[in-house]
Amino acid sequence: MTRSWDWATGEGLLGLDNPAEWDAAFERGERSLGTAAIGLAFNCSLEDAPPRLVRATQLPDTDQRGFAFTAVGTAARLNGALTPELHEVLRAAGPGRRSIAVNAVDDTLTFVPFRDLPPWLKRWAVYVTVRDKLEGWWLRGKDAARRVWQVVRRG
Repeated sequence: MTRSWDWATGEGLLGLDNPAEWDAAFERGERSLGTAAIGLAFNCSLEDAPPRLVRATQLPDTDQRGFAFTAVGTAARLNGALTPELHEVLRAAGPGRRSIAVNAVDDTLTFVPFRDLPPWLKRWAVYVTVRDKLEGWWLRGKDAARRVWQVVRRG
């Protein structure tokens, strides 16, 4: 069955299952390559999709680049693994809260076993765990202080 993809609007591209079609669209300079990268993550193996996902994360359009990182996170969710090239893309984008890759990094930490993570991502996982725990303690302490202050003001 031959499918027709609407590269201008992105319609139907989440069903893209042919890496060669993505490559041809990339060569033509189509608009919705990031959207199509999500389709590849959904429908292709971890052997076929990663080279295209890497290229998609380097697209000039910020929105499409964001979709490409969503595709990387989707690949992590569906496969429970990422290739070294995809780990490197995440590292290059940076794992912080302001990174375009923040959700893809979170998906990777959630769905890829810790033992399979590269050393830099293991360190990030430990850092995030400690940071989140300290932040939780800080917020609980702040809330307790606020409640004490409210009682003192009433009394």
